[in-house]
Amino acid sequence: MNTDEFRGLGFVPQKEIVYNKLLPYSDKLDEESNDILAKIKANLGRAVQLRELWPGVLFWTRKLSTYIRLYGRKFSKEDHVLFIKLLYELVTIPKLEISMMQGFARLLVNLLKKKELLSREDLELPWLPLYELLERILYSKTEHLGLNWFPNSVENVLKTLVKSCRPYFPEDATKEMLQEWRPLLCPFDVTMQKAIGYFELFLPTTLPPELHQKGFKLWFDELMGLWVSVQNLPGWEGHLVNLFARLASDNIGYLDWDPYVDKIFTRILRSLNLPVGSSQVLVPRYLTNAYDIGHIVLWVSSMLGGPSKQTQKQLSGLFNSITSFFHPSNNGRWLMKLMKLVQRLPASVVRRLHRERYKKQTWLTPVPDSHKLTDQDITDFVESMKQPVLLAMFSKTGSLDAAQALQNLALMRPELVIPPVLEKTYPAMETLTEPHQLTATLSCVIGVARSLVSGGKRFPEGPKHMLPLLMRALPGVDPNDFSKCMITFQFIATFSTLVPLVDCSSAVHERDDLTEVERELCSVSAEFEDFVLQFMDRCFALIESSTLEQTREETETEKMTHLESLVELGLSSTFSTILTQCSKDIFKVALEKVFNFATTNIFETRVAGRMVADMCRAASKCHPAESLKLFVPHCCNAITQLTVNEDVLREEELDKELLWNLQLLSEITRVDGDKLLPYREQCVKILQRTLHLKCKQGYMLSCNLLHHLLRSASLIYPTEYCSIPGGFNKPLSEYFPIKDWGTPGDLWNLNIHWHVPTSEEKAFVFYILDIILQPELVKLQRHASGELEMPRDDILQSLTIVQHCLMGSGSFLPFLDGERITDLVPSLVSLGETALYTGVDYDMSRENYRDAICSVMRKLLHHILENSEDDTKSLFLIIKIIGDLLQFRGSYKHEFDSRWKSFNLVKKSMENRLHGRKQHIRALLIDRVMLQQELRKLTVEGCEYKTIHRDLLRDLLRLSTSTYSQVRSKAQQVFFVTLGSYNFCCRDLIPLVLEYLKPDRQDISQQQFKGALYCLLGNHNGVCLANLHDWDCIVQTWPAIISSGLSKAMSLEKPSIVRLFDDLADKIHRQYETIGLDFSVPDGSLEIALQIMKSKNPTTNLPLPTSEEIEKGVQLQQAKNIDSVLKYERLVNSLLDSLNQRNLPWKFEHIAIGFLSLLLRDDKPLPVPAIRFFVQSLNHDALVVRKMAISAVAGILKQLKRPHKKVEENPYEIGRCSEHSEILVGDRPDNQWMLYDSGSLPRTKEAWVACAFVEKTHWGYYSWPQKLSLYAPAEEQPKLGLKREDMTEVEQIIFDHFSDPKFIEQLIKFLSLEDRKGKDKFNPRRFCLFKGLFRNFDNAFLPVLRPHLERLVADSHESTQRCVAEIVAGLIRGCKHWTFEKVEKLWEFLCPLIRTALTNITVETYSDWGTCIATACESRDPRKLHWLFEMLMESPVNGEGGSFVDACRLYVLQGGLAQQEWRVPELLHRLLQYLEPKLTQVYKNVRERIGSVLTYIFMIDVSLPNTLRTSSPRISDFTARILVRLKPLMDVDEEIQNHIVEENGYGEQDERTQAIKLLKTVLKWLMASAGRSFSTAVPEQLQLLPLLFKIAPVENDDSYDEMKRDAKTCLSLMSQGLLYPQQIMLVLPVLKEIAGSTSWHARYTVLTYLQTMVFYNLFTFLNNKEAVHDVRWLVLKLLQDEQLEVREMAATTLSGLLQCNFLTMDAPMQTHFENLCKTRLPKKRKRDPGSVVDTIPPADLVKRHAGVLGLSACILSNPYDVPTWMPQLLMDLSAHLNDTQPIEMTVKKTLSNFRRTHLDNWQEHKQQFTDDQLLVLTDLLVSPCYYA
Repeated sequence: MNTDEFRGLGFVPQKEIVYNKLLPYSDKLDEESNDILAKIKANLGRAVQLRELWPGVLFWTRKLSTYIRLYGRKFSKEDHVLFIKLLYELVTIPKLEISMMQGFARLLVNLLKKKELLSREDLELPWLPLYELLERILYSKTEHLGLNWFPNSVENVLKTLVKSCRPYFPEDATKEMLQEWRPLLCPFDVTMQKAIGYFELFLPTTLPPELHQKGFKLWFDELMGLWVSVQNLPGWEGHLVNLFARLASDNIGYLDWDPYVDKIFTRILRSLNLPVGSSQVLVPRYLTNAYDIGHIVLWVSSMLGGPSKQTQKQLSGLFNSITSFFHPSNNGRWLMKLMKLVQRLPASVVRRLHRERYKKQTWLTPVPDSHKLTDQDITDFVESMKQPVLLAMFSKTGSLDAAQALQNLALMRPELVIPPVLEKTYPAMETLTEPHQLTATLSCVIGVARSLVSGGKRFPEGPKHMLPLLMRALPGVDPNDFSKCMITFQFIATFSTLVPLVDCSSAVHERDDLTEVERELCSVSAEFEDFVLQFMDRCFALIESSTLEQTREETETEKMTHLESLVELGLSSTFSTILTQCSKDIFKVALEKVFNFATTNIFETRVAGRMVADMCRAASKCHPAESLKLFVPHCCNAITQLTVNEDVLREEELDKELLWNLQLLSEITRVDGDKLLPYREQCVKILQRTLHLKCKQGYMLSCNLLHHLLRSASLIYPTEYCSIPGGFNKPLSEYFPIKDWGTPGDLWNLNIHWHVPTSEEKAFVFYILDIILQPELVKLQRHASGELEMPRDDILQSLTIVQHCLMGSGSFLPFLDGERITDLVPSLVSLGETALYTGVDYDMSRENYRDAICSVMRKLLHHILENSEDDTKSLFLIIKIIGDLLQFRGSYKHEFDSRWKSFNLVKKSMENRLHGRKQHIRALLIDRVMLQQELRKLTVEGCEYKTIHRDLLRDLLRLSTSTYSQVRSKAQQVFFVTLGSYNFCCRDLIPLVLEYLKPDRQDISQQQFKGALYCLLGNHNGVCLANLHDWDCIVQTWPAIISSGLSKAMSLEKPSIVRLFDDLADKIHRQYETIGLDFSVPDGSLEIALQIMKSKNPTTNLPLPTSEEIEKGVQLQQAKNIDSVLKYERLVNSLLDSLNQRNLPWKFEHIAIGFLSLLLRDDKPLPVPAIRFFVQSLNHDALVVRKMAISAVAGILKQLKRPHKKVEENPYEIGRCSEHSEILVGDRPDNQWMLYDSGSLPRTKEAWVACAFVEKTHWGYYSWPQKLSLYAPAEEQPKLGLKREDMTEVEQIIFDHFSDPKFIEQLIKFLSLEDRKGKDKFNPRRFCLFKGLFRNFDNAFLPVLRPHLERLVADSHESTQRCVAEIVAGLIRGCKHWTFEKVEKLWEFLCPLIRTALTNITVETYSDWGTCIATACESRDPRKLHWLFEMLMESPVNGEGGSFVDACRLYVLQGGLAQQEWRVPELLHRLLQYLEPKLTQVYKNVRERIGSVLTYIFMIDVSLPNTLRTSSPRISDFTARILVRLKPLMDVDEEIQNHIVEENGYGEQDERTQAIKLLKTVLKWLMASAGRSFSTAVPEQLQLLPLLFKIAPVENDDSYDEMKRDAKTCLSLMSQGLLYPQQIMLVLPVLKEIAGSTSWHARYTVLTYLQTMVFYNLFTFLNNKEAVHDVRWLVLKLLQDEQLEVREMAATTLSGLLQCNFLTMDAPMQTHFENLCKTRLPKKRKRDPGSVVDTIPPADLVKRHAGVLGLSACILSNPYDVPTWMPQLLMDLSAHLNDTQPIEMTVKKTLSNFRRTHLDNWQEHKQQFTDDQLLVLTDLLVSPCYYA
């Protein structure tokens, strides 16, 4: 970087967009950017100091983000820091309107994005304000009540904001965060999710090594311990993984992961949810809470390398064990995850390598040398990934993921990855029958193209493959297979961009400094010419087969289909790439060929013609002079001759030849403008002859010619895209193209050739406009003033010419100008537009045709609308022209967007992420510079709104409400786009749109009415006029929408109008965000604003604001706040007024009430009339209205809630304990005082007052918060139970209605109606309503409600019971602050009520009562609810009312206890004691419920780190007691049959029957806890295992009884459980013991259990040599089992373990099997007819079968390849084909499976066998012939 530039700028820019320096006018940009930056600093600083958030600050922050888009971060470091600090202050303004907050946040993220620009020394940001912001918005206490409306995007914006600020948090932040969030870590509570979420988001991990003591070392062991010990994948585990992944990536080398590696990989493998075995029961939680692949990949790639190489070992293990899942024949919902893993892991490793080897060092901690990836590490990594990626190439999900993976792998190790890909590609190119194979391999070769062509020292032979690949790809240009054709085009284009197509064969003789490979390439390069010509032949064939006559019937459309246009695009871009890269010699041959093809044939102009013309255009673009010399004279002569006769001008159908020549001419003129000048006379002549042809097709082609001539002369664009600057036309002695295969462009020496219009070209453009445009304008002007009659076709033709002139010369015509309209928005800062220089100096001396066109168009438009509104075709064109007049400056936004998209796609497919630093190919870099130029042209936001714009917008509005729907929709599109570009023009237009909706207008048609509604609705991404986030606008639009219901044009019979109103209301509801009432600016930001205004470089030119101005600003800001409140009240009142209008249709009434409910806020109560309206609407006739009213009144009650005073308490003093410093979790002495203790319940008033109630359940479990706030004593709280005269007006309204018995009666009647039969649930909104009533008004309404409740509870209908449940829950939660006497009275009434309800409970209502009690107990101190708990605990299972009522009572009780989590150990103990004798229940539903309740009872018994033994019930004690009772079943060895009649018979049944009943309940408990608890009690479950193995059935048979099915499910769930390393040695002995059992069912089931258990804990097992040995021993032992089924299962298990590389096929194992196979079988004896047939097979047969099974397992464990040892094993096997059964069967099965799985790739598998072996195999695999 040279220093002159900084003298020009006056500062060192942080990081600017380099592409600006390459623009042809780059010398002017420094001055321009400094000017804009100075304005931004001055005005932004001024706006903040004058406290003008809107429009000032908002306007100038937008300008700043546009500045960043155009110039990058082109400001000094001090400015950068000041901008960030200012925006940080603004974002964290507490009452800031949400849409402004998002705007500031996005800009702040953009400023912080490149974190290497600012180090921690430069910038420090506090974390607390951000936390408060997130807490206020993401965990809003009022959003669910409808008092706040946040947009959906807000969560992502805020999270990104925190991520961007995170590196700059102060060094003590970590400690403060831990103090803040540790108390929330209660695993049974939702706060756990919140705390871990905050940790993941906030904890800084980029601190420098010397601060690690203050950083992750404070929490790493604690959180890692938590993660390692959680077993059942709760929702928050994923957040922990994300945190660890980020930590690993930011601190490579400073953390030792080795102790955790096997645990990490085991969990990653589990998280992929791969299926194992056949009858697997999936735990749904594993699917929803699985880890995020992106973070897994980051974590793994950060742990690679380092001294120990542990991670690579496990990673290879991981891929070995899952490789077979990648095979294309496998498919399932897990496949997407695997593909993502394969695609992202190489990318992540490449990113890390780039950071270690190529990236500039920044302030971020570098990776220490000891932990950098070595070359060996990379090789190992690529080797381990190769196999899965090669399989993934042909996956069902497509080859894209594999191609991206290969691209990155090839960057690191081309020599390992490319050869196998080529091996698959060459055969695929030969095959005709498998097109999918071809498309897959080609897309992968495209991925590795750059690594292949550039060769390099690692893979020097790479380039040799290029020509053979290209030549073989040619047949892919196939008209019959679209996808093959497209991928072939992409393939050829990719390779030709990378390689100069120059024939260098002569260099072999001329130069002697060539390497072997270079010599070879030189001689090969002679084939390039051949390749180009063959490619052209292919294209010609393609074109000839896609002409219109061939592909369509007469009747079909003439347009190109979508597929044809894609082929056209592919063809033209590929051909133009090839020609760009050719040497001049090859080009000449190609040009000759294409010229002959184009001129000797005549094509139709729709499909084939377009393709040929594109090829010709490609040729003329590459070398304009040579090409134009051939084409222009030919076309001009042909056209001139064909139009000699004047009659041609009037023909409707023109001669094909004439059309084709016109088309050809119009395309070849899209070239470099100054090369066209020699032919200008000829071209203008042709234009004059053909522009006025009668035939539309003819004059359209001529207009295209006009458009292209003007464009070529007037735009700025690069003229060549060659891969080497300067092209290839130098002699071989000076320049040797082979060296440039695959080289990247050099950003600093791009040498772009720009086309910049010369004065000659300018003159040419204006000459054309004068002779062609001027006459048309005159004609139209005369027609508009009524002097000249013109037929419609002529008007259309003239308009077409005008439009093409404007499109061609738009960049030369200055924008429309006029007076500014200033009175729309008052502001104290300037809101001017910034003009960007785009390389054109406007010539003011000439007539501005833009103005001329504008005035003629407006006159013509009014003339047409007055006289012939049905001339829609002309109107379409006028609309298009108006759009161009307003916006067009040489390029269109949608074209720019699609170019930007395709640029990014190409960049992705060919980038080099390893070396980075913009090493793209030259064409791509030039393209990017061109896009920068377009971007500058299109940046037009924040333009000043002038009178001319107002006139045009009004015209558009008139067209948008036209009679014809198509005219309307076209005009509306332009209207919406324009609205977005001019400042505040919406305010000017809203009144005009609303005119059409006024109810008193008689002259409005339905079409106008609809048009106006569409104008309010807006399009899907633009401005929505009906819902601008601004009081001024909403005050007008919302009431107008409602009162338009009375307009006579409105008719609810028309479905289209009804739908429009629905969409409008829906859009407003979806997009509404709470609008601010308070626009104050905090003082902190004023100081920073002052510094920004004072900062130098560039110096701001505005004076600092005077004290008078500042004072005025303060007053204006206060006035704005007052004004907002007034407007808010006015809006509410006008909505209410329109609701009271007579005859308002019901639909509009509902919409109005919907609008009103959006206006509830948490900072200002609703005006009184609205509250009265909502309270009365509770009894409205319409259900919809009642629902809205219930929500609204619940919100209003929240607004009226009086704040309760809190005081800080010291928990240690209350508990009379001393503080402890280390972390102790769970039941500690200092939190005992919070537990439920029936001995010291607050049963008297004194006890109640003295008791310190802690309502939140999680406080105190993990640690105490720094300040524990509890409610102050009652006398300090606001007085409850006010008399009516002491209430406010609002409270009186509510009080009067709810004290009125009639009102209540009606309300209860409505509430106890059913809404949708069978679908209704407990409704939280209604609960909130009642909770609010009892909270705000004490027990005032109880007397009125009481009789209703008593009446309803006796009625067992579901809707009445639900109504009671909702009110009861509201009562219990609402009485939080009542005095003791009132609470006691309440419970005296409630307890009998709930008892009655529980006896009347039914299938429909039990879940509602469960929800009711759970809701009532949520966040309440259990000691406050002791009446409820004691009542529920009385006798839940007493058999009265039958088994169903028992189950329901348990359900309700469980709901209450679960909410109390760890604070009711005593109740849990009592319940367990009560249930234990009753575990032998007969009824299934009670058993299931008890199982579920047991899960909750033992939920608190967790084995998490630092956790003390719980005082709640413990599983171990319980299991011990159970085992005693199950003893009778343990002792017997026979299979357990289930023969109990489901009757509770009298008399004592024997122990065994009792034990079976007990077992059934225990099974239910085990199943229930598998999905819910945090840690699995493995040691306890193991004691039950032998029993389960005895019962579980082997066959899949549904008729099995419940017990067997449950046992099977339990085993499946237990085998999937996560084991701690120390638990493995507990499981294996148990399995060994069962393997010796007499029941073969048990032995069989051991094997299925083993498979799943090993796979789901793979790395934990592999880490333990002894365990591996035990598993191997177990499987080999069961291979020799006497029972056939067990042997076969053992073989399957063995093959599975071999396949996931848990066991290896080593020599000892092979010998073992071969020896077993050699066991001699006894000779068959002749049996006496009378002797008993011996059924038990002799031991020898078993041994021999075991050997055969072993061999078979080895063969089946490699389903997709043939290792070296396999042929021999197959031979060994085949020797046993004629053994006795079951051996013969096994051999046959194995061979047929081998054949099935190896069929696909048999050609390559064949290579592994010798000829003799092949003969034997063929004999075995081919069925014998019957006729032999």
